Amino acid sequence: MFNDIGALELVTIVVLAILVFGPDKLPKVIQDVMGVIRKIRAFSESAKQDIRSELGPDFKDFEFEDLNPKTFIRKQLAENEDLREIRSSFDLRQELNEVTDAVNSRDTAPEPAAAGASAAGPDLLKKPAAPAAEQRTPFDADAT
Repeated sequence: MFNDIGALELVTIVVLAILVFGPDKLPKVIQDVMGVIRKIRAFSESAKQDIRSELGPDFKDFEFEDLNPKTFIRKQLAENEDLREIRSSFDLRQELNEVTDAVNSRDTAPEPAAAGASAAGPDLLKKPAAPAAEQRTPFDADAT
């Protein structure tokens, strides 16, 4: 329930509880909160038992966790044999490796000499040369 609370947050909560309720009333408040949590758990368990008894023997294996969509889909995928065959026949890693090899073999192939490069156009990976001093526009302080 509180899996992501660290030690600093827990200490902060305890200090705030002592400040709000005081050291005299804090044990009573903790007992009351724990009692409410126990009552809620007991109520939910009795409600689950009532629902199971009303559903009858056909649903004796029914679990409320199966109503979670992720759990339901995972259970259906695990039980369906046709989907198991499809998953076993389709190997995503092998497909990715084949595509990677095909791409890498094209990239590592020797490139044609300068004649082929000029036909393809300028090399966009090279930095352009800095313009000559006479090509630069003069700086205008009034324009800025």
